Amino acid sequence: MEQLSLFDDRKQNAPLASRLRPESLEEYVGQEHLIGEGKILRKLIESDQVSSMIFWGPPGVGKTTLARIIAKKTRAEFVEFSAVTSGIKEVKEVMNQAEQNRRMGIRTLLFTDEIHRFNKAQQDAFLPFVEKGSIILVGATTENPSFEINSALLSRCKVFILKPLEEPELVKLLHQALESPRGFGSLLISIGESQLAAIARFANGDARTALNTLEMAVLNGKMDEKAVLCVDEELLAQCMNRRSLLYDKNGEEHYNLISALHKSMRNSDPDAAVYWMYRMLDGGEDPLYIARRLVRFASEDVGMADSQALPFAVSVFQACHFLGMPECNVHLTHAVVYLSMAPKSNALYMACEACKQEVQKFPAEPVPLQIRNAPTKLMQELHYGEGYIYAHDTEEKLSRMQCLPDTLQGRRYYFPTDQGQERKVKERLEEIMKWKRGE
Repeated sequence: MEQLSLFDDRKQNAPLASRLRPESLEEYVGQEHLIGEGKILRKLIESDQVSSMIFWGPPGVGKTTLARIIAKKTRAEFVEFSAVTSGIKEVKEVMNQAEQNRRMGIRTLLFTDEIHRFNKAQQDAFLPFVEKGSIILVGATTENPSFEINSALLSRCKVFILKPLEEPELVKLLHQALESPRGFGSLLISIGESQLAAIARFANGDARTALNTLEMAVLNGKMDEKAVLCVDEELLAQCMNRRSLLYDKNGEEHYNLISALHKSMRNSDPDAAVYWMYRMLDGGEDPLYIARRLVRFASEDVGMADSQALPFAVSVFQACHFLGMPECNVHLTHAVVYLSMAPKSNALYMACEACKQEVQKFPAEPVPLQIRNAPTKLMQELHYGEGYIYAHDTEEKLSRMQCLPDTLQGRRYYFPTDQGQERKVKERLEEIMKWKRGE
């Protein structure tokens, strides 16, 4: 075999993610919901019927790559610039050239990366040219277009949401990198499937991160006596700067750690809860997954004992969505400690489970006539709503009207505890039940 070097020429020296950038839809990995066979975006590209659009998605999912593929397929002149480096002057220059092209029957496809970074004046400069058809605007953004793009401009663009790549898609991409002549196809590399899966988990949906990690591992691999580059687990762990090799987000360890987090919070142990939470983050877990579990915990294990726990957990989820890692780690810690120290009640969870079983046993119990809606004359003749008592019209703001089906009359599902704020709820409910019994 020819002795090869990773430093043979300028092209070979380019980053792996750049060398492997797909040049056709067939090479493109991911976003099957948009560019799979028969999907709308693929049809628009293949028929050269592309209109102005916004690609919205996290970094490393192929927004720029897809724009370049569109540029190769379309018969329009392709112009690319970034909102980070271009000002209003550059925008107007491009627009003027696009208008001249339009008069000569030439379309201009303008790809704008980081379009959310343009201010209102810069975005307004696009608008008349998009309306006239002087340009086909393709913008890429990591931010929600509803908040970051002018409504007038956004209304003239179709928004396509690009999703983080799934782990199997990232593994496929890594195999392409190892086999492609543009990647490491000319080298003999020893790396296991479990290691490729670990890189995919570490990348967390970001193709660029996956390829950069693979490249770092290969460049630091050890050559054996058979000229094979070996990537061992210790080297890979160093490249990822975390122990994600030990953490499989779809495997047993994933469920062990989330169980440990949940049970530590339930046991009011903030130190253990923070530890298990950070073990998950250190292993590459999606912070939004942890935040969703905290939202569930707020109702399942805290509930009415502290009803502020739920809106607080939701606000932490939103903060994690806005900031991402690593900044959102302190927000997750805030929520984990708050929920650990909150008074605990599982009364809502028990009520939900008890009622679920009852509904499964009695799935079609009729609604009592007195609480049925009666919008038509026929329904009124059938006694719908007859006997209904409007609680606000009573002095006590209560009535003894039956609301459960006859077969379930007297059933109870919610049993409030004495914990935290739920003590007041329990006292209130006991007063109501005593009044309804006429005591």
